[in-house]
Amino acid sequence: MRKIGVLTSGGDSPGMNAAVRAVVRTALEEGLKIFGFQMGYRGLVNGIFRELDFEDVGGILQKGGTFLQTARFREFEREEVQNQAVDVIEDLELESLIIIGGEGSMHGAYALSRKGVPVIGIPASIDNDIYGTDDSIGVDTALNTIVRAVDTIKDTASSHGRAFIIEVMGHNSGYLALLSAIATGAEAAIIPEKEFDYRALAKRLNKRYREGLT
Repeated sequence: MRKIGVLTSGGDSPGMNAAVRAVVRTALEEGLKIFGFQMGYRGLVNGIFRELDFEDVGGILQKGGTFLQTARFREFEREEVQNQAVDVIEDLELESLIIIGGEGSMHGAYALSRKGVPVIGIPASIDNDIYGTDDSIGVDTALNTIVRAVDTIKDTASSHGRAFIIEVMGHNSGYLALLSAIATGAEAAIIPEKEFDYRALAKRLNKRYREGLT
């Protein structure tokens, strides 16, 4: 019987469980055996896996995180560690490996593909920083969570006549900061893709505050 593998890697992202469920159910319906590696690349390298069935992915759609668990595994950048992963894949006779994760996970997938492993990458990152992807799995949930939180914070800011500086996640991508600023009516958005002047920003905010516009 043909066999494939699946893993979730890097930071967990809303929707990872839904992606794993879709992969597992589709594979089984196509008559494939599917193995889930636990704790991302760490589990792949150390051979920590289990065969998955329909029952394993039942009732996980509404749950956050990833039931396969995940981990950041910097050691995978080393070629000798990548070779260990290839050995595990070959020992299991997997025809393909499906990797669900963010930018770092896709770099790992690329490294495996260069060693001859057929790989499918599914972008899952709230940072939305994966090249060629409009919206990665998890970013919409993250954006809506930020908007709800900011709407609540604005009540306190208005009550006390204060201005709040809110930091959101995103690593080196300003996607979440920019879109949440637009969605919540923020006075300014500071993003890593664009240089800005702190003094000019402070001057502008003070002017807006004196005018009663913020």
